[in-house]
Amino acid sequence: MGGCASKENTAKEQKKEDETGKDTMVDAAVLEKLEAGFKKLEASDSKSLLKKYLTREVFDALKNKKTSFGSTLLDCIQSGYENHDSGIGIYAPDAEAYTVFADLFDPIIEDYHKGFTKGDKHPPKNWGDVSVFGNLDPNNEFVVSTRVRCGRSMEGYPFNPCLTEEQYKEMEQKVSSTLSGLEGELKGTFYPLTGMSKDVQQKLIDDHFLFKEGDRFLQAANACRFWPSGRGIFHNENKTFLVWCNEEDHLRIISMQMGGDLGQVYRRLVTAVNDIEKRIPFSHNDRLGFLTFCPTNLGTTVRASVHIKVPKLAANKAKLEEVASKYNLQVRGTRGEHTEAEGGIYDISNKRRMGLTEFEAVKEMYDGIAELIKIEKEL
Repeated sequence: MGGCASKENTAKEQKKEDETGKDTMVDAAVLEKLEAGFKKLEASDSKSLLKKYLTREVFDALKNKKTSFGSTLLDCIQSGYENHDSGIGIYAPDAEAYTVFADLFDPIIEDYHKGFTKGDKHPPKNWGDVSVFGNLDPNNEFVVSTRVRCGRSMEGYPFNPCLTEEQYKEMEQKVSSTLSGLEGELKGTFYPLTGMSKDVQQKLIDDHFLFKEGDRFLQAANACRFWPSGRGIFHNENKTFLVWCNEEDHLRIISMQMGGDLGQVYRRLVTAVNDIEKRIPFSHNDRLGFLTFCPTNLGTTVRASVHIKVPKLAANKAKLEEVASKYNLQVRGTRGEHTEAEGGIYDISNKRRMGLTEFEAVKEMYDGIAELIKIEKEL
């Protein structure tokens, strides 16, 4: 499927290709798949942003383009073609895709990140005053757990669909040796998925720690190749700090704990990210901020979330959604996207990750959750 994923170039071929620059043609089979998928999507009742912005005009302008990694439009949109129930339906197979296929990415980015237009520039990284955030729920009445994560891509490597097995292994090596240098509260162990026993795997999945193979949206985007090669998970002894290696993004850096102490969770994340950033160079773009596989995670890449019990608001879903949208929050089921709330517990997080700083993104979530708790108490 698609350009970069369909041919595993040997280094020699790749070199030849780069020198001649002749391999810029999108092959006929890919064009055929693009056309067929476009017609199906057009006829579907899909609500995805892909369908909304992939007009015939945009499609025709982009269908013959390729990045220097060999990625085509098909590599970007095949997940949305296959899953008409996608919310977004598009991924970037490599960092260049955001520029080469900007006619499609830009309006989707603007729509999702609430007005981040193609003339806008994402602000420089700023974690702000980390002492500002406190405990949202000191009596442990509402917030079950709190989590803040960010995504990072390693400079010089494409994203999932274009990675070779060699690159996966090389990256895992770099990540595990970097993380082994962490000290204090962050000190922990790296567990490669390759050779991991089923018991350890199941335990990590039950703890909500381990990503599992087979997410159909990622699978359709060709993000699960050579599984489990080059994939792994790191966590500290208290299991309050984790790093996922080569799941959706090259790195997912996660700080979490039970209860509502967002301040503590945020400070731990900031310490960790700053420490890792000193050792590994990350892909960053002047306009889009930190680059990630999915356009919903660009910019700050920060998702701050709580699992929260608000039974009264849950009974009044319209009110819950109204408050959530006022603070740009996203309400999801307990096990994340595309799931139901189990036992009335919701996963609520900041939705916007672009056009604002890391601090501001977390502040939206902090203020929104404080407001939800206040309303729940009053009901």
